[in-house]
Amino acid sequence: MRTRVTALLVAAVVALTACTSDDEPADKPGDADGKPSAAARQPSAAPSRSAVSAADTAGLEAAVRAYNAAYFANDPDTTHGMLSARCRKQITPAGMAVLTERAEQTERAIGDHEPKVVKRFEVDEISTSGDEARVSYGVGTPKFDQKQEPWVREAGVWRYDSC
Repeated sequence: MRTRVTALLVAAVVALTACTSDDEPADKPGDADGKPSAAARQPSAAPSRSAVSAADTAGLEAAVRAYNAAYFANDPDTTHGMLSARCRKQITPAGMAVLTERAEQTERAIGDHEPKVVKRFEVDEISTSGDEARVSYGVGTPKFDQKQEPWVREAGVWRYDSC
């Protein structure tokens, strides 16, 4: 994971330095008449999420909602089945049962009996391959909000990858 992050940072730095230009003097923000230069008027060619289809994003959101529902319903079999292969090697079905039970105990301890349905959902990042993503979502109780939660698509299915 660190190698991937390092590679992404290096790529970002290289891309940003490639966008600079020494063609114009530093004290000349544009043309002599004060208008921006032709290069500054051009739209940015920054990558967008358009490479990832709405169906991909919808599938990711559906998986997050299903996992969240199973987790707060104390359904360890379903939640364990939604883990990535990497996480299934680290979290046993019994371990998942402990995690879902702990969530239920926390709800009782804080006196929160509201259903934990996803109320806010955002895709924070998605890889260029479209098979890795980070999402943030909230269920109405800040204690249970998730930020930058990792998900991975394996064999066409989005799976929870935070272990």
